Order: sequence, then structure tokens, then C-alpha cells
Amino acid sequence: MTETDLSSLPEHVRRNREAWDGYAPDYVAPGRRAWAMDDPRWGIWGVPESELHLLPDVTGLDAIELGCGTAYVSAWLARRGARPVGIDNSPKQLDTARALQQEFGLEFPLILGNAEETGLLDGSFDLAISEYGAAIWCDPYRWIPEAARLLRPGGRLIFLGNGSILMLAVQDLEADGPATDRLLRPFFGMHRFEWPDDTSVEFHLGYGDWIRLLRANDLEIEDLVEIRPPEGATSGPYGFVDLEWARKWPSEEVWKARKRG
Repeated sequence: MTETDLSSLPEHVRRNREAWDGYAPDYVAPGRRAWAMDDPRWGIWGVPESELHLLPDVTGLDAIELGCGTAYVSAWLARRGARPVGIDNSPKQLDTARALQQEFGLEFPLILGNAEETGLLDGSFDLAISEYGAAIWCDPYRWIPEAARLLRPGGRLIFLGNGSILMLAVQDLEADGPATDRLLRPFFGMHRFEWPDDTSVEFHLGYGDWIRLLRANDLEIEDLVEIRPPEGATSGPYGFVDLEWARKWPSEEVWKARKRG
């Protein structure tokens, strides 16, 4: 991308590109572990697909991973018979994804771009999916309409991110410890989140706003999966929530919807 291209991006997209280019070295080893999995494990708690059943039969489907990062979800889809395309905002993350493609002998298209405005053709995909990609790093009022535009009639949208309840209770600084049982910010008006110890920008909505946004874009909600980690699970390096909290309230949620028509 040229400097002109970068300057034309929305402010939050530029900030998130810079942030994720900086984070990228820390995600090489986790990306490699995820690429090596036979049974996908979802979210920070690593709950197996065999327990959550988030994926439909993807054999023969054209799929796009919105905010693919190291592209392990696309790798999972490819092994299950889909034809995935990954798009991500971070050149450094895509460098890792390409290296892992070579390492694991699995090729599919990887695109540097903004999941809020992909430039891809209408109705190109049967499945749009995001695990902590566009799901939290893109503005939902831009990426949800874009995902809907990319889907064929009957196509599915699946995205996983932080639970709405968690976002009300998580500490401003991760150094302050994990989320507590106290609400720290209002539910109404949830949208853009910024943190004092980080330059990135996140986006989270309340349940009613998600429902209205999906329905406004011809997406029929099929399920809301509120992930409860099993006893003994660990969240890896993520200290913003602990297991005791996540066993009581949903720290992660998955929305599943289908394009009408």
C-alpha cells in the first residue's frame, strides 16, 4: 500500500493496521498451533468445534474470512472442503499467514484490505466468517452491510467476539486485573471502545443493536451461541477475564445468521 492509500483509510483502520503490524510477532506461534489443529478450537478458551458445532458443512462453499490475521480459520475451512479467501488489514499478519501456507502446504488467496470495504464482487460467497477479526476490529455499521453484500442468497454469516456483558465489566487497563462482577460502563450507546494502554480501536454492540443491524441487512438470525468454557480451561495469555467469571457469564459470543432471498 502506498502512503496515499494509507491516508485514505478511515482513522480507526489506520490505527488498527499499525497496532496489528506491531502485535504480529506475538501471533506467529499461536497461528502455527492453530494451523496444526485437526479439530478447530474457538476463542480464547479454545473450546473444540466438536463441542460448539459452529460450522455448517462447508464442502464446496466459497468462503471469506473477514479479518483473517494468520488465516488459521481459512485453513480449517480449506481442509473441510471449502474454497476460502482471507482478507486482513495488517501486512505483517498476512506475511505470517503466507509463511504458514508454505509450511503446511495449503494455498488459498490472501488479500490486504479493509473488511469494511473489500472491493470484491456482490454475491461472491456462501459463507462469511470472522473470529476476533472484523468481528471486533471493524465498525459493525460498515462491515456487516459489506458481509451481507458479499453473501449469496441463503449464505451464512458467522462471527465470534467478546461477550457484550464482558465489555461492560472489563477493566480499562489489563494490568488492573480481570473483569469483576461490577459494571464499569453503560450498556446503552455501546459502539467504539478505546483503551488507555493501547492504540487500537475495538467495536462492540449491545444485543438489541446487533439484532436490528443484522435484520436491516437482510440477515436472518439463526443462533446466538454464548460460549461457556469447560472447567479447567485456560485463556492463554489473555488476562482480561478469568475462568471463574467466564463460567458465570458469557465472555464470548457467536452470532449466526443467514442471508434472505
